[in-house]
Amino acid sequence: MKRFFIALMSCLLLVGAGTELQAQTKKTSKKARTTQTTKKSSNKKKKKEAAPVAPVVTDVELPYNSNDCIFAIPLDLDKPYGPTTAPDGGGRIQEIVADKNHPNLFEREHNSVWYKIKVPYNGYLEISIVQKNRWDDYDFLVYKNTGTYFSNQVIQNKVLPVAVNLGAVDSSSLAAAALSGADRKKQPTAVRTAVKTDQGVMPSFDAPVEAKPTIGMNADATAKMLTKKQYGGFIKSIPVRMGEEYYIVLDGYSRNCEGHTITVSVHADAYEPLVLFYDRKARRYVDVDLMILERGNGAERPVVQQSHFRGGKVKFVPGFSYTLYAKHDGYFSIFREFSARDLMLRDTVMLYQMERTERGSTFQVKDLYFEVDEATLIGNPDSVLMDYVAMFRNHPDVTFLVKGYVQSYGVNVENDMLLSLDRAKSVKEYFVNHGIAAERITTTGMTKNEIKRAAAAALDRGGGFSTVKAEIIITGKLGDLKTE
Repeated sequence: MKRFFIALMSCLLLVGAGTELQAQTKKTSKKARTTQTTKKSSNKKKKKEAAPVAPVVTDVELPYNSNDCIFAIPLDLDKPYGPTTAPDGGGRIQEIVADKNHPNLFEREHNSVWYKIKVPYNGYLEISIVQKNRWDDYDFLVYKNTGTYFSNQVIQNKVLPVAVNLGAVDSSSLAAAALSGADRKKQPTAVRTAVKTDQGVMPSFDAPVEAKPTIGMNADATAKMLTKKQYGGFIKSIPVRMGEEYYIVLDGYSRNCEGHTITVSVHADAYEPLVLFYDRKARRYVDVDLMILERGNGAERPVVQQSHFRGGKVKFVPGFSYTLYAKHDGYFSIFREFSARDLMLRDTVMLYQMERTERGSTFQVKDLYFEVDEATLIGNPDSVLMDYVAMFRNHPDVTFLVKGYVQSYGVNVENDMLLSLDRAKSVKEYFVNHGIAAERITTTGMTKNEIKRAAAAALDRGGGFSTVKAEIIITGKLGDLKTE
């Protein structure tokens, strides 16, 4: 009887719960229908696109052993590392411990992380550290690598730092700034920069604003060292030479210090233009997958290696050569080799035109020279056509038409038609001789009407001819030809 009573009560509870759930569902459905109706009427009144979602910046996880010297994190020059997670602890080995003979060191490592950098050219070492929390007390030391037993020498204080920044946090100044609201002011995420080139004024470029460093080492600082009894964030940069290696140990004195972003650079006389990629047809800047390699003194290193480069300043140092490779779906890749000496120091912008691979895209070739009344290329055609060779090598499926042009007064139209076709064939032969498959290239010359119109226009202008010597017109893809 007792079991029967328990079973009966369970059934009643289940039925009641089901009824309540059904009622809740009905209420929810009614509310959902009301919400949908409200949204529809709101959309009819005013259509507004959703604001773009800002990319989520995730912290760089510090390796668990990076608080020991032998596991120092290698840094790329001029490339920010971070924002990091918070350094945690002093590592398995306490490399740095101050004593009475060496007071200007950490009393011990609290929450440390070690970094190292190889110097690629002579200059002055600069360090920029942006703290997540300005109230954190970060200190740093810079050591020059002395060789195989460097870590042991640091532990025994046999090698001393070449730069010391133990400056305390000026909490009174931070408190005053916080009370005045200075820390709460929103900084712009981008600064609009006017772009002036030899092609005229281009649309403004929104350059991202970098966070200001809170501590570091730069040429503008006056203090050569900051001790524990001093306030301040910056010390003066030190001279360094190519091939040297330096270690930077950053220590969070605060108990619960947060993460940071560190950037190390070498200040030298260099050319730092704004590098941009532009689509003339769409009248907009294009983000590209960009690789820039620096070569010199038997070494090679990537200056830029970024999958979505939206434009920015790049440093080119005299005495080095560079290779630039940029690509984006739907556009021809760009491949350039140059030296810093080749760049015009008066220019502040390196603007690359992004040309589309779509059918009908046209390139006018002007600086070509032929023998008078002949189709033989003379002068230095490499300076003009090798860029196109590289372009088509990087896109082996693209087919194109070469159209030849002549300067004509229309006296012998038939001969001029044949000459324009022969010149197109000469350009095709150049491409074939440089590795472009002949099946990808078709040729054509000027028509009779085109020659007559060009002659009439030249006479109207007092003998002036068009400077176009050939045109390259994209006709499609190799696969398109096979299916037709």
